[in-house]
Amino acid sequence: MKNSSPSGNFRSIPRPEYPRPQFVRQEWLNLNGVWQFEIDRTDTGWERGIMERPLAGQITVPFCPESVLSGIGDTDFMDAVWYRRQVTIPSEWGNKHILLHLQAVDYDATVWVRKDKEPWIEVGRHRGGFSPFTCNLKDTLKGGDCFEICLRARDYHVPPQPRGKQSQRYENHGCFYTRTTGIWQTVWMEPVPPTFLHRPRITPDLTNGMFSLHQRVTNQRSPLSVSATLSTGTTMVATSERVIGSSMTATIILPVPAEHRYPWSIENPHLYDLSIELKDENGFVLDKAQSYAGLRDIAVEGKAVKLNGQTIFQRLVLDQGYYPDGIMTAPTDAHLIRDIEISQAAGFNGARLHQKIFEERFYYHADRMGYLCWGEFPDWGCRGAWPNEEQLYHGITFAAQWIEVVERDYSHPCIVGWCPLNETYQELRDEIVELDDASRAMYVATKAADSTRPVLDASGYSHRVPETDIYDCHDYEQNPRRFARNHAGLKDGRPFLNGPRDRPWNITYRNQPFFVSEFGGIWWNEKIARQAQLEGYTEKSWGYGQRPRNQEEVYKRFEGLTKVLLDNAHMFGYCYTQLTDVYQEENGIYDFHRKPKFDIRRIRAAQQRKAAIEKLAEK
Repeated sequence: MKNSSPSGNFRSIPRPEYPRPQFVRQEWLNLNGVWQFEIDRTDTGWERGIMERPLAGQITVPFCPESVLSGIGDTDFMDAVWYRRQVTIPSEWGNKHILLHLQAVDYDATVWVRKDKEPWIEVGRHRGGFSPFTCNLKDTLKGGDCFEICLRARDYHVPPQPRGKQSQRYENHGCFYTRTTGIWQTVWMEPVPPTFLHRPRITPDLTNGMFSLHQRVTNQRSPLSVSATLSTGTTMVATSERVIGSSMTATIILPVPAEHRYPWSIENPHLYDLSIELKDENGFVLDKAQSYAGLRDIAVEGKAVKLNGQTIFQRLVLDQGYYPDGIMTAPTDAHLIRDIEISQAAGFNGARLHQKIFEERFYYHADRMGYLCWGEFPDWGCRGAWPNEEQLYHGITFAAQWIEVVERDYSHPCIVGWCPLNETYQELRDEIVELDDASRAMYVATKAADSTRPVLDASGYSHRVPETDIYDCHDYEQNPRRFARNHAGLKDGRPFLNGPRDRPWNITYRNQPFFVSEFGGIWWNEKIARQAQLEGYTEKSWGYGQRPRNQEEVYKRFEGLTKVLLDNAHMFGYCYTQLTDVYQEENGIYDFHRKPKFDIRRIRAAQQRKAAIEKLAEK
């Protein structure tokens, strides 16, 4: 593909790779790099006329100002931040519409543009710190124009606001980490014709050997048609064309001949290439894009979750996606790949991507590498974090932000489930309805947006939706014997539940597939452990349970806990906490810099036994 670098040097741009791998156009302009920047701590910049002068400093986009990689490293509160830069549109883009894409801006963004010192024109607004948005500059700019972009991001860091693990205190504490404000993913532009393609929804159907492509078009005019061609390597597998009706969409069926059916799996993550073209009545191509697809089925059968008809125990690890120097932004694309590699090396076949929406390229690599993923909404911050605080749920607002993410990631074969909420602690009393409404809104919205994957209404604590596809708990018991007793009742329909123990079992659990979606969290820092034995050393560090006395005790705990779950025929999987240390939370298999803390071969070996549910399926 052709990337027009504003600086003329593609290699000098941070995070230069194409940010949307599942819907690729050839022409694009990466706007990462140095921007003007200014912190507006009290959000008074608009009143002070900040847009009428150059900003006071500089920042390296796409890294947030709290990060070292941004060139700033300011971790204090910022109610607002401002960005500004000058851009020249490639002249060869001519009179095409110019789309300005912002992959993620935290939290409330407004975008203006102007050229030749003319008045600023507002071209877009977006609320939500984890999903992309686009500004169409069609009435403002054309190829060859030199113009300025100004962006303000407001981020008040108080509830109700979905923020995931970002600390609402000044400092990091517990399982809350350094904040992210403003731009934290790639900013880029691309030219499109007046009538153009949107990202398609690609639905695989392994049973019937086909793909269904739901293709939307902007500024539809009749008659138009969409053609799609599926290929593998140099072999064309299927092609089809459909006329777009008045609904502005076309549904294209691509049957895959039996001799070319290669199911996407952990062992063989086969991806088909997909070419899409939009044509006018004379067959002239107006717009085109490249995509890819994986042919696989996900099904719930009894207490099993099946991939391509096969019961596969999901050995998941909790991945929070934080980096010492980039915070929520990976320093390079290679860091995303490395995180999957080290997880697989430790014996995990997937991840629960926790309290953060990961960038699209992570899912792209997971698709390529056969790595299962659970997508999760970063709902922490929507309410008081602990019991007895005021519950501040705004189901409609949060559902809107979450469905933007589901729509973005719908077509990735690696995603095997959705989790709209996490640890929604609330007592089950008739007079408390806020959480009921929000949980149901998030669950129903997710099912409406995607009927092809199982949905877990809330991970841990207050399950509120009786028909939820998946059920779970969080259990950080460190003693394998007590851990086994906690989960012995599952075979009789009495799962371990978080929260009040007097809750009737039959309120919401209806023998759905069950997994312990957080366990372990074994606290280990070898240096601190040695010093603690010698001199009662204390450090701002934590993990779950009592710190092991030595590394051998870590292995025994890990082996014992995983064995309990692997040997339970009523468990479809587990999720170990966690892949890496994150700041003061030191319970990772790897440290914060991705260096192994243990003998990874031994960690892997502990997970290699065949799970009881898989053995049961073979009988």
